Amino acid sequence: MAIVEVDEESFEEALQSAFDKKDTVIIKFGSEYCEPCHALECELEELDEEMDNVSILMVDTAESQDLAEQYDVFELPTMIIYKDSETVIYHKEGVILAPDIEKIIKEN
Repeated sequence: MAIVEVDEESFEEALQSAFDKKDTVIIKFGSEYCEPCHALECELEELDEEMDNVSILMVDTAESQDLAEQYDVFELPTMIIYKDSETVIYHKEGVILAPDIEKIIKEN
């Protein structure tokens, strides 16, 4: 599995592809200038190595402001976890550790 960086043009296709392949999809909204965003990215990289049933999409809000607005992203980083294409199990701002993300996914 890989972490995929997406923008407004590639987002919908990448999201649909992720839903077609995996059980759970994580979308991380951040910015290259945001230190907490880098911390969350490190946690997601760790999670990516541990879990095979998760797809991770990264969105740079500086380049995709309309997409961030569409997903109600007001602070960085924001992470949204979808159990399937219709079920959001997590939507919050801030950094969360990989084991805690894994726990959220396994409990839902």
